[in-house]
Amino acid sequence: MKLYCGIDLHSNNSVVVVIDERDKLILSKKCPNDISAILGQLAPFSEDIQTVVVESTYNWYWLVDGLEDDGYQVQLANTAAIQQYSGIKHTDDKSDARFLANLLRLDILPTGHIMPREQRNIRDLLRKRTLLVKQRTMLNLNLQGMIARHTGMRLSANQLKRLDQKAIDELMAEQVVRDSAMINLMQIEAINKSVKLLEQRVSGYCVNTTENKLLQSIPGVGQILSQMIALESGSMDRFPDVRNYSSYVRCVPSKKISNGKSKGTGNKRNGNPWLAWAFMEAAHLSAIWSPEIKKYYQRKTSKTHILVAKKSVANKLARAVYHMLKQNTVFDVKRAFA
Repeated sequence: MKLYCGIDLHSNNSVVVVIDERDKLILSKKCPNDISAILGQLAPFSEDIQTVVVESTYNWYWLVDGLEDDGYQVQLANTAAIQQYSGIKHTDDKSDARFLANLLRLDILPTGHIMPREQRNIRDLLRKRTLLVKQRTMLNLNLQGMIARHTGMRLSANQLKRLDQKAIDELMAEQVVRDSAMINLMQIEAINKSVKLLEQRVSGYCVNTTENKLLQSIPGVGQILSQMIALESGSMDRFPDVRNYSSYVRCVPSKKISNGKSKGTGNKRNGNPWLAWAFMEAAHLSAIWSPEIKKYYQRKTSKTHILVAKKSVANKLARAVYHMLKQNTVFDVKRAFA
């Protein structure tokens, strides 16, 4: 007898449902978020359970890893692509878990990508670096605005990097303002040390794979950015074509069109935000280091907003990366920006 298991995962508990191939309920149990408790509920049915589907939430790592370690085949439900019939009068956690199990039974479950845990942990370390870099940018902008308000001066990014206690004392007349500026500098310095440490650790953990070497052939893309793009993308085989990858990178406009008329927009936030950020960084750097890309970027900025132009470069790079990793070839700027 084939059995199918759906788990509705929450912050402090999980609802486990097992059904058979005729949709007969075999098990329905609410468990604490303890892998031994969940495995204990599934143990009597372990030989017959074909696959376990877990709802993709922020805290799925421990559950998926524990199930896989115990020998279960696990799939991750893509919750953004799943929508129950809105006319249902009553739903709860048990019905949600059963719904996931039924999608699995009918072989129509939209799934997410489960990255191997070793690569996943390095990817999360790179995400931590990205968060720190964004915080540093915010602190720099705050400091830049503070100086502009109190002195009328607008310092460049390079001038901000050279600021110290002496420079702050010369710029700011009031002590309370100097204290506020120094707090910004102290936080920026702490983030700089953390980012440097993270980069050293990532360099030690990562292997310079073929994918990384190919990605580093893009002008301006170094070791850290290439690692991030490779790990966030995963295997290109999971994308049917280049358009799917561009959409995943958030480089495709969100539109709903019927009979040639616009019916609004879809979910603009669908995709990978970390990969979207990485390609925008790559677009910025490549426009500096490559004359051909810089020319394309300048032509775009003369016709549209600077962010739209940068997104256009990011889209070109994303499409190029798809074909590079798919065909195992280095970056060709003439093909990418013809």
